[in-house]
Amino acid sequence: MWIDYIKIPWKEMKRRKLRSWLTLLGVFIGIAAIVSLISLGQGLENAIEQQFQALGKDKLFISPKGGTFGIGSSVIMTKKDLEVITDVTGIERAAGMTFTLGQIEFNDQVWFPFVSGLPTEPEEMALIGEAQTWKIFKGRNLKKGDKFKALLGFEYTQDKILGKAVEVGDKVLIGGKEFKVVGFIDKIGSPPDDQGVMIPIDAHREIFGKEDEVNFIIAQTKTGEDPATVAEEVKKDLRKHRDVEKGNEDFEIQTPEQFAEAFGEILNIVQIVLIGIAGISLLVGGIGIMNTMYTAVLQRTKEIGILKALGARNSQILTLFLVESGLYGLGGGIVGVTMGIGFAKLTEFVFVLAVGPAFLSVDINPWLISGTLLFSILVGCLSGIAPAWSASKQKPVDSLRYE
Repeated sequence: MWIDYIKIPWKEMKRRKLRSWLTLLGVFIGIAAIVSLISLGQGLENAIEQQFQALGKDKLFISPKGGTFGIGSSVIMTKKDLEVITDVTGIERAAGMTFTLGQIEFNDQVWFPFVSGLPTEPEEMALIGEAQTWKIFKGRNLKKGDKFKALLGFEYTQDKILGKAVEVGDKVLIGGKEFKVVGFIDKIGSPPDDQGVMIPIDAHREIFGKEDEVNFIIAQTKTGEDPATVAEEVKKDLRKHRDVEKGNEDFEIQTPEQFAEAFGEILNIVQIVLIGIAGISLLVGGIGIMNTMYTAVLQRTKEIGILKALGARNSQILTLFLVESGLYGLGGGIVGVTMGIGFAKLTEFVFVLAVGPAFLSVDINPWLISGTLLFSILVGCLSGIAPAWSASKQKPVDSLRYE
């Protein structure tokens, strides 16, 4: 008996192929949008989580309040602040960096990137490297004793920025001063990083007049110490050193977990909005199923009368049409899930080629697939309730008279 509930609707759907595909269209567009958006959102979250895991949970990031990494902030932090942080009991080591919007000149071409001043002491340089998670693509890193040497971002190995690829050993002008290029950082995927310029911090201060200024401080907590607790200790000592009241700090301290939470909240909001938009498409698809089922009821009125004359109960007629609407939902769900996964993977492929693997890592969640298919069946069944109810309530005599 139950096989008939599948066979009869399936034959009807095959008999009216064009109408069936048009009905499925609204469903699978909505399902495809939901699957692809959730997968891409989760992919961004995965990539960001991987980046913060690479940083390690034992890092603290301290910068003047306002601006980005101290850039654009009127607050100034100095080497004295770095010394205060280094002396905190729970801190293993700390390193300071400077940033400014500068100028690089090569091959008679000029570009205006962010120029970073990095410490060249081995221990501090190692800490900066861990926190930045960059890798040397060509040449070497900056080292102790370097002054007018430069480390450039990946894009300088191409000819897009300066009209000609820069090579290790080439001379470039940074802030009007000649520097020798000693290496390049591997592609990160972020334009500010891939176009960045890194020079020793002493040279940076000399060229850009930073004196003892520090825009950004990275600190590592000792093994076994709770980063959040140490962060409070650092806040306490910095407040005392900078003579500011609690709650009125002119600096901010963040942990990798706080960064990840902030990014996660933003992504969740964006995802909710996008899924809401996709839900509208799915609602339209549900209305399409309802319209198709009402049409099917009208076209099969005589068939309903015959079934009832042969003894079919109202519940059986109701089930027959509910199964048919559910099959529309399932069919749209299968096509939509396939399209959604394909679109998400294609987006990941293009994104990795264009930007790099750092910011998108799409994993297909089996629970997402199964949940979406069940949801699409539910949408189909709900859309078919009213037409199925209408079919089940028809009187056999009136149905048999219908032409």
